[in-house]
Amino acid sequence: MTRVMVTGGAGFVGQAVCPALLQAGFEVSVAARNPRAAEKFRGIEIRPIPNIGAGTDWSAALRGVDAVVHMAARVHVMEETAGDPLSEFRRVNVEGTLRLAEDAALAGVSRFVYLSSVKVMGEATAPGQPYVEDQEPRTRDPYGVSKLEAEEALKAVAAETAMEAVILRPTLAYGPFVKGNFLSLLERCEQKPTLPLAAVRNARSLIYAGNLADAVIRCLTHPAAAGEIFLVRDGEDLSTPDMIHRTSAALHAHARLWPLPPPLLRLAGMLTGRSGQVTRLLDSLTVDDGKIRRLLDWQPPYSVDQGLQATADWFKTRHVR
Repeated sequence: MTRVMVTGGAGFVGQAVCPALLQAGFEVSVAARNPRAAEKFRGIEIRPIPNIGAGTDWSAALRGVDAVVHMAARVHVMEETAGDPLSEFRRVNVEGTLRLAEDAALAGVSRFVYLSSVKVMGEATAPGQPYVEDQEPRTRDPYGVSKLEAEEALKAVAAETAMEAVILRPTLAYGPFVKGNFLSLLERCEQKPTLPLAAVRNARSLIYAGNLADAVIRCLTHPAAAGEIFLVRDGEDLSTPDMIHRTSAALHAHARLWPLPPPLLRLAGMLTGRSGQVTRLLDSLTVDDGKIRRLLDWQPPYSVDQGLQATADWFKTRHVR
């Protein structure tokens, strides 16, 4: 039986990936700083590690491991407090990934699946022009830069060793235990809002955590995945109004949207100091996931509406607790 070591297993996506790995028949170890991470899982061994960086010794955590799924990262934050954000992102995301990859190769790990981000490609796409894997990344965001540099570091290690590397670039992920912008969306939709967004005609690619977990397993097991980079999404892109209406429906709520021209929305964002938030509501960010579907014969097992309903059910239960 194959043993997989997962980093970031106690995080939002990890809480979908680890049970899916168990169900698929893998033995699973989670490398975690907090021993209480074991409370989130049954049948999973917790292997303690210190903070992730260039000095991390992974040898004990990698003992007996056949494959690695690396999800732990310093994540993108909306309100950055670090004086030098790029240095902080590089410390964990680049230096930490490089050290883990080197130690994994020395330990005889056969395959290393790395969860990168669509942010390595950039922040927005033109209508009808989704990102594809072979176009040049144009990120300027410190988080995106660090994830791209981590990809390059991993590929360099794989090129010099027998370890196979697979890189996944997910779009915006959602599902139970989600945080950040999508949690804010759930909270807002629950309030049955009235919003001036009916005239927005953008498109956003999303990925439900259950679909992402399934893609991770396919990347672990399919021979053709070795050495490849894949963009991944649910398969149905949503506009901002669609996302609000369908999330509201899953919550048994009702959002009222009225039209205000997008240029006026952008102006309002500038005047109120919320340009970044408004831009995310108005811009498109889509990907073409044809490569993973063709090369690995992958299809997402859950529809967008199934994913939104599972997310909404968790959100409602969360409030009950």
